[in-house]
Amino acid sequence: MVIAIVLFVLIVGSVLFHFLSPWYLTPLASNWSNIDDTIGLTFWVTGFVFVVVNLFLAWCVIRYRKCDGHKADYEPENKKLESWLTGLTALGVIAMLAPGLLVWGEFVTVPEDASEVEAVGQQWHWSFRVPGVDNKLGTTDVRFINADNPFGMNPDDPDGQDDVLIAGNELHLPIGKPVKLLLRSKDVLHNFTVAQFRVKMDLVPGMVSYLWFTPTEVGEFDILCEEYCGVAHFAMRGRVIVEEEADYQAWLNSYSTYAEMSSQPAGNAAAGETAYAVCSVCHGTQGEGNVALNSPKLNGQEAWYMKRQLEYFKSGARGSHEDDVYGKQMAPMATTLVTDTAINDVIAYIETLPDIPAPATVTGDVLHGQEVFANCVACHGADGQGLQALNAPRVAGMTDWYLVRQLQNFKQGIRGAHRKDMYGHQMTMMAATLPDEQTINDLVAYINTLPQ
Repeated sequence: MVIAIVLFVLIVGSVLFHFLSPWYLTPLASNWSNIDDTIGLTFWVTGFVFVVVNLFLAWCVIRYRKCDGHKADYEPENKKLESWLTGLTALGVIAMLAPGLLVWGEFVTVPEDASEVEAVGQQWHWSFRVPGVDNKLGTTDVRFINADNPFGMNPDDPDGQDDVLIAGNELHLPIGKPVKLLLRSKDVLHNFTVAQFRVKMDLVPGMVSYLWFTPTEVGEFDILCEEYCGVAHFAMRGRVIVEEEADYQAWLNSYSTYAEMSSQPAGNAAAGETAYAVCSVCHGTQGEGNVALNSPKLNGQEAWYMKRQLEYFKSGARGSHEDDVYGKQMAPMATTLVTDTAINDVIAYIETLPDIPAPATVTGDVLHGQEVFANCVACHGADGQGLQALNAPRVAGMTDWYLVRQLQNFKQGIRGAHRKDMYGHQMTMMAATLPDEQTINDLVAYINTLPQ
């Protein structure tokens, strides 16, 4: 009897939890209401079977419990019962699978008027490619991928010259227009998921998969990777912003095309030397940094990272937090570099400065720091040399007190909290794994031992 009561409580509790639980599907923001209907039908079929089977089991426990004078009857076969069970099971399976097959048929049939957008996944971020005025995406190939061509654009394909390359985790889409998302991975398995759109698909290295949907709600929606892709898988986030057509076009026009990016001249170190005169007041004539002025070392740092940070300071992605005292000092200085050319020039000059390792000032438990650094290796490299492909800057030989401060800023949300600082946001999650200041000191003390 106790078992029967437990089964009954389990049935009632499960049904109540399903209907009263606050955890359910996110609000639908695409055309895929059929997927919601299919999920709902699956819940009804499996829920009905769950209730019936457990009620039957409870009834059997009571009806056929051990009683004096009762003798068990062994019946190895019952064709009538087996026929009913087979028939009902088949109906249940058909009821669940048939609608799904119909929806899958719609899912793989892309409307002819759908625009194509490419989403590229790699550890641990997203980037996007949108066709230009010709409404055609150019071809790509892995053999073309390098630091200057991260998308692997084919330079000889005229269709790709006006492609808009978005090296960031934010994609904008116009409301009410179907879009076919071409999915490509540059390293390992990933998965593109936006819960509100009800569609998801794996990104498989060496092939291009796809999904399609029509955004129906204006708003911001998180992009998740739902295929385990490495140590920072949980931090591989992006954002889809659905907006009106005019706003979408304004966003798209704010980006350069592949042809425009390819034609940008290299930085002029001679011109950059003049601009650097302002920087040298704090960072030193050789870019060696100055602890008294809270200015880190610049020489030896990678050009792509310095350019990104200067752009972040200019846009407010860095240096706008009320507690970022030194970032606020840097923000107005970055605005003196008015154009991309000016930024490229000053960075070109910094690259000519001798790479002088910063003096070690932070002490700690090096062996413990080595254990902690195991999590950092995946992005920053075993020797802390930095990896542009993973958007991770060099840390070895850089200013150690500055590393400590930035880890503290990431941990406290002073840095990386701005919505435009997607890579900083990843670091806030990684810095959260450092429990206290001593661990941070241990980590940086170990970084000081890495080859310069």
